[in-house]
Amino acid sequence: MNKPRIFTASVAALAMLSLSACVTDPNTGQKKVSRTAIGAGGGALAGYLLGGLIGGKTARIVGAGIGGVAGGVVGYKMDQQIRELKEQTAGSGVDVTPTDNGSAILVNLPDGVTFAVDSSAISPTFQRTLDSIANSMIQYPNSLIDVYGHTDSTGSDAYNQALSERRAQAVANYLISHGVSSSRIRWQGFGETQPVVSNDTEEGRARNRRVEIKIVPVSSEDVSAARSGQ
Repeated sequence: MNKPRIFTASVAALAMLSLSACVTDPNTGQKKVSRTAIGAGGGALAGYLLGGLIGGKTARIVGAGIGGVAGGVVGYKMDQQIRELKEQTAGSGVDVTPTDNGSAILVNLPDGVTFAVDSSAISPTFQRTLDSIANSMIQYPNSLIDVYGHTDSTGSDAYNQALSERRAQAVANYLISHGVSSSRIRWQGFGETQPVVSNDTEEGRARNRRVEIKIVPVSSEDVSAARSGQ
């Protein structure tokens, strides 16, 4: 399975962030990205990164070999999938919403029920819910899937980055092992760099510890454009 950790959009976004949000560590004299600045700008950064697909949409459409659906049907199919996912995951803590200005689906898996503390092993009690999500992806095959891992700011940057990667990979591998084509899926860890709320409270930290699954429907027009651009 191809498992890229960084893609062009994230590099560019992080570069812009580092230029505007660097501080000097008083203990080491080294430049580093301010966690406060990340907290203030994290939402915008997250939105920017969520706007793309890991590895680029064109290459992935060709590689996945999916046929797409008629452009006019995409919105209807997406609304239908959102409604069904909400019904199937009701009561589990999973949040299902449209994202990217209504062009994709974001499935938010909360840390507390998906994983044990500091673990990347999917909780047995959550596996049935993840089975439903996998089944939905199989039922609606004309889409590409990104899996993003996130942590709170507790612990070192390196530890949080590694944990976010392990968790994203664990969810991606679970979906693949339950029948979702590996050619449709990519995963990436963001560590603590994309908080959705402040890490100043336990409630906030709990919300920031999450795995997100983005489902991007692909139209037949997308497929034609991708193939012509080869």
